[in-house]
Amino acid sequence: MAGLELLYAWARAAVSRPQDALICGVHWELVRHGYRCLGAGDQPGPDEKKSELLPTGWEANKEVYTLRYKSTDDARELLLKAIMVEDSMILNVMDRSTQKVADVTLSVADYINPEHLDDFHKVYKNTEELRTRIVSGIIAPLGAPAEKAKEEPEPESEPERKDPDLSRDSDPLRVPPRQPAGTRAPSWPSPASPFAVGGEDLDPFGGRSGGMILDPLRSGFPQRGIDPSSGIPGRLPPGAVPPGARFDPFGPLGAGRAGPDPDHLPPPGYDDMFM
Repeated sequence: MAGLELLYAWARAAVSRPQDALICGVHWELVRHGYRCLGAGDQPGPDEKKSELLPTGWEANKEVYTLRYKSTDDARELLLKAIMVEDSMILNVMDRSTQKVADVTLSVADYINPEHLDDFHKVYKNTEELRTRIVSGIIAPLGAPAEKAKEEPEPESEPERKDPDLSRDSDPLRVPPRQPAGTRAPSWPSPASPFAVGGEDLDPFGGRSGGMILDPLRSGFPQRGIDPSSGIPGRLPPGAVPPGARFDPFGPLGAGRAGPDPDHLPPPGYDDMFM
């Protein structure tokens, strides 16, 4: 009600009847919902401007108040006629662009104290009900002006994450590692256990590393090995080789098998029938 209080203080000199005070309340509710007053009367006057105040001569006719409004977005222009019928005020509003009409009837005594026209804090009563009647009877049927969308700040973009590998390679002062990129470091025995060197020679079945005995089936890179304990079709029956025992295969075990070939070093003259 703060805005209405200022409006009423400005228009107080022209308020002489209860319906004048009610027109002030109706006018301010239209202003609150995005409308501005252009002037009084049915026809526009020269140099009209939209204003939150009531125009000059708004109270000249105590029986029929005629005011024109325009929305802040210039989409609607309203013609308001407030007609007094005994103790009631009939508000008739027409949207000139669509010819749509809305109306509501208000009992002046329900919202105005005629004996307190000089005191703003006492002149109005049932203000919430008055505002509800105006909104539901006039503003809602005709449609409130579209509010300007609030400009939301664009979300700050996250800083681009730099690839540590790229930044490391682009550093001209960086000393390159001795180990080429993409290679696997050799498996050295743990410095915490220096006696692990040669452990596989001492314990062949313990699964330890660091020995010097070459197992053709388990040397080199990890690969799909052959379990000799399950037998070799056409060569060894199942169970001929104890599980976990070292086994030096004889004969080719299939074409394209990775790892050393058991027959890559045949003995000299192996095909001599006299040897």
